[in-house]
Amino acid sequence: MCLLALGFLLGILQPSSGQFPRACASSESLLRKECCPLWAGDGSPCGELSGRGSCQEILLSRAPLGPQFPFTGVDDREDWPAVFYNRTCQCNSNFMGFNCGECRFGFSGPNCANRRMLMRRSIFQLSNREKNKFLAYLNLAKHTPSQDYVIASGTYAQMNNGSTPMFRNINIYDLFVWMHYYVSHDTLLGGSSIWRDIDFAHEAPGFLPWHRLFLLLWEHEIQKITGDENFTIPYWDWRDAKGCDVCTDELMGGRHPTNPQLLSPASFFSSWQVICSLSEEYNSRQALCNATNEGPILRNPGNHDKARTPRLPSSAEVEFCLTLTQYESGSMDKLANFSFRNTLEGFANPQTGIANMSQSSLHNALHIYMNGSMSQVQGSANDPIFILHHAFVDSIFEQWLRRHRPLREVYPAANAPIGHNREYYMVPFIPLYRNGEFFTPSRELGYDYEYLADPVDSFQDFLMPYLEQARQIWQWLVGAAVVGGIITALITGLIVLGCRKKRRGSTAETQPLLMESEDDYNVSYQSNL
Repeated sequence: MCLLALGFLLGILQPSSGQFPRACASSESLLRKECCPLWAGDGSPCGELSGRGSCQEILLSRAPLGPQFPFTGVDDREDWPAVFYNRTCQCNSNFMGFNCGECRFGFSGPNCANRRMLMRRSIFQLSNREKNKFLAYLNLAKHTPSQDYVIASGTYAQMNNGSTPMFRNINIYDLFVWMHYYVSHDTLLGGSSIWRDIDFAHEAPGFLPWHRLFLLLWEHEIQKITGDENFTIPYWDWRDAKGCDVCTDELMGGRHPTNPQLLSPASFFSSWQVICSLSEEYNSRQALCNATNEGPILRNPGNHDKARTPRLPSSAEVEFCLTLTQYESGSMDKLANFSFRNTLEGFANPQTGIANMSQSSLHNALHIYMNGSMSQVQGSANDPIFILHHAFVDSIFEQWLRRHRPLREVYPAANAPIGHNREYYMVPFIPLYRNGEFFTPSRELGYDYEYLADPVDSFQDFLMPYLEQARQIWQWLVGAAVVGGIITALITGLIVLGCRKKRRGSTAETQPLLMESEDDYNVSYQSNL
């Protein structure tokens, strides 16, 4: 039955979302440095004829950077995406996508005018049917080639500055694994030289906004390839957990009976192949990960370095983290003290807020605890537990935003490590998104968490579609009310006139002698009447 369901889902494939748009992976696009694909709805670049967007020059942030990366012009990710393109689609209103063919997060409908709110729930609150559907969707993504996106298998220099494109096809799940690798890989300096102290999505302010967007895009792709517009990523609340509660064959895969490093053969995750997990090999070859299969998922939860991570995080540690009022501080990297971001990421002590490089806590603790594919940053998204874990981390970020209500200006505008300033475009996404755009409450992006939802807000969410429809047709409603009022007034007037005539006739019939014998008095009576 599951195979039949999977076959059906494979038959309804739709485009994917990710990094290099296939339509922009030609030498012509690279040499022109332009990525403005046609929108199929009207055949114009960026849907310009329909007012969806237009092809425009990219405006890059010129705010000063921190001192962590002392080079310029050696990494394709600097000033993203200017090495590859300097013109892309800039979408209007609620439109989004590399060709403005989709709706912004939180909107739907043919004209992207309908607001919507989705709810992310604990994986343990899902019914058996919902759990099985989630697992089937994951497997579908792993076996569905991306229709719209490809990955770069070489640097821009290796592509002869665009004249010899080097791109490869990839499935939807691995597309996101590759993006997580690409954003965090070491800088290749040529020869045998590399620079490790660089990461465009970790160890700095962009950590939480970047992963918020990453999950939204991943969720969006599952919605598209399955046709399930209400699908949301479940989360794993790991506070106070004694072990890996989701490491069962019914969920994310149990332990192999004879090899503790592998997954149980009863889980279909045991047949998955990982990519982008051999960072030292890529560095030695001065090459990018090309998404070649590199073996099965590795996971041995609990058999990790307990000196670094004694246990899984506690509720008290999460609560202390939430009390920190500063989003970022000091050097704005993994040495930052009293920084909510650095403490949640796991580089600071969750009981004091002081940076401690010898310990891995909160977010980092889960990665270390899994003791396998998830424990190496670049390839960690290979393990599907990554999604459940980061959804819960995002919910903690959401709690902090609601508790402290920071303005967007709280997010650093300058002097953060490369890639992390507020107006910097996030690597490696096309269409383009700035870090600051996702330093915002989840409800503004169209989703919420079940354990954080306010009952009043839930009722408002129920009413929202109807209120939105009313807003769109308010002119017609006002017009209808005016016409209805006029018609009602006319009908009322006709009824009143009819009643008067009827009463006159009734008086004439019942008093005929009065009319004949007392003419003068009768005139006065009728006038009074």
